Amino acid sequence: MGDHGDIVAAIFGYPLAVSKPDGSANKILWVSRRPAAPGDLVIEARLDGSDASVSRRVAGGPGPSIIDLPEPGCWRLTLVWPEHTDSMDLTYR
Repeated sequence: MGDHGDIVAAIFGYPLAVSKPDGSANKILWVSRRPAAPGDLVIEARLDGSDASVSRRVAGGPGPSIIDLPEPGCWRLTLVWPEHTDSMDLTYR
């Protein structure tokens, strides 16, 4: 759940990982607590303890996605979608 409680990341590809030998994906269903106007979900991810950062976009806003990140560790995500902002930490192996 996001720090402000406005979004939930339902992880279907547990555990999240940089590489998955079995070929499975890092599937995340993003669920907004409140309805949002049409628009994309923009994810700014920063790896804890480093300068590494990446951006990801979920077309159409919160919903099903595959979110791959480049390095293992704890990632701080800033999530922005129309009229909403939240943040959360996700760990990738």
